Amino acid sequence: MNIDSTSVYVGPNVHASAPVIRLGLDVKPRYAEALRALGPAVADRLAEVLPGFARDEADWIAALRDGAALSIGDLVAKLALQLQRAAGIDGDLAWSEPSDEPDLVEVFYSYENEDIGLEAGEVACDMLAAIARAADPEEGEPEPVLDDDVEDFLIYAEKRSLGPSAMELVRAARSRDIPVYRLNDASLIQVGQGKYQQRIEAALTSQTSHIAVELAADKNMCNQILSDLGLPVPKQRLVYDVDEALGAADRIGYPVVIKPLDGNHGRGVTVNITGEEGVPAAFATADAEGSAVVVETMLRGDDHRLLVVNGTLVAAARRVPGHVKGDGRSTIAELVEIVNQDPRRGIGHENVLTRLELDEQALRLLEERGYTTETVPPEGEEVYLRKTANISTGGTAVDVTDTIHPDNKLMAERAIRAIGLDVGAVDFLTTDITRSYRETGGGICEINAGPGLRMHIAPSEGKPRDVGGAIIDMLFPPGSQSRVPIAALTGTNGKTTCSRMLAHILKMAGHVVGQTSTDAVMIDGNVTVKGDMTGPVSAKMVLRDPSVDIAVLETARGGIVRSGLGYNFCDVGAVLNVTSDHLGLGGVDTLDGLARVKRVIAEVTRDTVVLNADNEYTLKMAAHSPAKQIMYVTRNPDHELVREHIRLGKRAIVLEQGMNGDQIVIYENGTQMPLIWTHLIPATLEGKALHNVENAMFAAGMAFALGKTLDQIRQGLRTFDNTFFQSPGRMNVFDEHGFRVILDYGHNEAAVAAMVDLVDRLKPRGRRIVCVTCPGDRRDEDVTAIAAKVAGHFDSYICHRDDNVRGRAPDEMPRLMQAALIAQGVDPAAITIIEEEDKALAAALEQAQRDDLILFFCENITRSWKQIIHFTPAFGAPEEDTVARRMAETAFDIPAGYTVISDERGVLIAPQE
Repeated sequence: MNIDSTSVYVGPNVHASAPVIRLGLDVKPRYAEALRALGPAVADRLAEVLPGFARDEADWIAALRDGAALSIGDLVAKLALQLQRAAGIDGDLAWSEPSDEPDLVEVFYSYENEDIGLEAGEVACDMLAAIARAADPEEGEPEPVLDDDVEDFLIYAEKRSLGPSAMELVRAARSRDIPVYRLNDASLIQVGQGKYQQRIEAALTSQTSHIAVELAADKNMCNQILSDLGLPVPKQRLVYDVDEALGAADRIGYPVVIKPLDGNHGRGVTVNITGEEGVPAAFATADAEGSAVVVETMLRGDDHRLLVVNGTLVAAARRVPGHVKGDGRSTIAELVEIVNQDPRRGIGHENVLTRLELDEQALRLLEERGYTTETVPPEGEEVYLRKTANISTGGTAVDVTDTIHPDNKLMAERAIRAIGLDVGAVDFLTTDITRSYRETGGGICEINAGPGLRMHIAPSEGKPRDVGGAIIDMLFPPGSQSRVPIAALTGTNGKTTCSRMLAHILKMAGHVVGQTSTDAVMIDGNVTVKGDMTGPVSAKMVLRDPSVDIAVLETARGGIVRSGLGYNFCDVGAVLNVTSDHLGLGGVDTLDGLARVKRVIAEVTRDTVVLNADNEYTLKMAAHSPAKQIMYVTRNPDHELVREHIRLGKRAIVLEQGMNGDQIVIYENGTQMPLIWTHLIPATLEGKALHNVENAMFAAGMAFALGKTLDQIRQGLRTFDNTFFQSPGRMNVFDEHGFRVILDYGHNEAAVAAMVDLVDRLKPRGRRIVCVTCPGDRRDEDVTAIAAKVAGHFDSYICHRDDNVRGRAPDEMPRLMQAALIAQGVDPAAITIIEEEDKALAAALEQAQRDDLILFFCENITRSWKQIIHFTPAFGAPEEDTVARRMAETAFDIPAGYTVISDERGVLIAPQE
């Protein structure tokens, strides 16, 4: 039983709306036959080592007993999920799907931590393989010990899981719909996004004062501050050697406590020292844990932990030192083992309670009592293994929040405010927490910064307290913002230009925009990381940036297929189009399959989904989106579905014709709102570049859905152009050579067709030259489709290749393109093969004459643009650009003997001089 491949989906994906792990599982026939023959006995065996399996999968196991066929894939998925649950990790998705290969099955299951999730899959396969081998063992094969597999996995998971305090804060944040990002392998967590984010590490937060933490750690200074305010604290002395400790104890008066100045978790603390004979050992213990040693008055009473959040006491617990209770039959060692079987107890801080240990301190306490580990204490007798009541050393807690006296509550709140902590805990000793400390005495023995929460989350006795919720509500008061608005868009063509347009509109409206695209991650218009940044890693990069207040996330098919989205949902989502591209890659072979991938964006949109009504694949996505509103985009003002949508008062963006050209119009609530004439948008080349008109419509629609005003949208569109600096590789036009050069990154049939249509609309006076290519990882039929779009529209064709041939021979793609053009009827004499991209561009520039047009499809955008702008034409400077010359480029007939001029009144036909 081998795992051939794995995929870790970090967000919504084509398989599920939540993170899942996919295993490509090769089920060996021997194992499959053995497991199926065992049937329900397999589940029963697993339930012995994982009790939760029988409980959580009761219906499935019952179906097996009734004769249902055993699915090996489902069994692996359910076991991997159950292993994680045993480690305290929630999850509820587990299923499998067949593949095209007979012995290969795809297994899916939920996960929280990637390493733990993958390990769960590995362990599940190993356990099932062991059960299968045991059913038909080979000679010398050992009997499987499944309990060891489970125990090893739980130890592995404990080392990588968040502790109880951190998990409580994560739970509280998620229950309030606040996003959570784990920042390291320990407990550093970001809650919230962008400019609204906060960070927490256990009970330390972004708002915790460093000075307050230092004061809490310096027990001597902390004691002095509290004493100055009249709060109840013990007498205390700071000492640096044994002699000073002995003198301080004499002055304070026995009994005393000796502890490290800056220790924590009760380490190094010795209590109830009644004479000078106990001081040297206690000093040595404390000195080993801190920078100095504190000697203080021994306070009598029970140990209480009082938790204060944002100035208010939210939980109080009485702490009991780690102990066992005799039953009259068992030895102390046996009683410890029984207590440690409690599933709430774990190693260190990983679980709600900590396991008891018979270490040197415990043995010393037993010896003082005249006991050993083999002593059988009487029934009901409590045998303490620790003097201090820390949960981290095996102690337990009893909730007393509802019974604490108001004076004690106020005392704790004053103490934490005095130190300056946003979250802090008071260790308070008193004989009766229900009575005022003024009556009973007692006092504060310590202030804790970043206190543990687990005694309040799940006390041994009493009511659990939502302390994590109190901390999260302090960081994000109800009604405050924790998320940045997310606008996500996908599609086959236009994604990058549209995302740049939208980001520009939002920046002009005053936002700090985080944007991902195929070129880079941009923060407030500045490049952060270059490269194809359209996957979940780049999305998280934007959402974690502390300056961002709105996100524009271009999302490509590759990221969705490989890893899913880097966010759970978006506020506004758009799918621009679905056309042929990248088919045959990543398991996506058809347009329907590609549409299924792109549809993920529509499926995670909460507020408004913006869809292309002129594309049948995107039009069908509306029914799959949970968005509150659907906004259609159409270039067809007679679109019947959109018309009916508008009649119902819904949103739409329509391209409408008028005397002055085409106009983008927004509809909402039955109101028609003219936005902008397309010729006023520089990126559309006076409205002739219809693909950019459509991109502008989508950008406008998404901006409108994000609450931007019409004036803000107009301003953004009017100031966004298609220059190399603002939109590199997207219809960059250079007109300064006397001929026009259009540089474009188009690499599929639809993108090439849009640029060819633009060339036809521009109606160049001279020759038309095209340099055409196709990426090497595309199918041969994609080359044919591109050739069909350019054939017949140009006078000269130069076939070249990308720098990265992607597995093809150096001349393979150019020759395929040449053959496809000839098959489309292009004269072979008009076709030239120049393999290398830069040499092909150089040849096109050299042959161009005045008024010609070059359309160059490239891979290396920056190099090609530099090559264009630094070229010097052989025929000298271009002619003056006059009104008459421009009019001559159109179909308008100028009467004989007349010419076209312009003055302050406009354009006129005037007699020639």
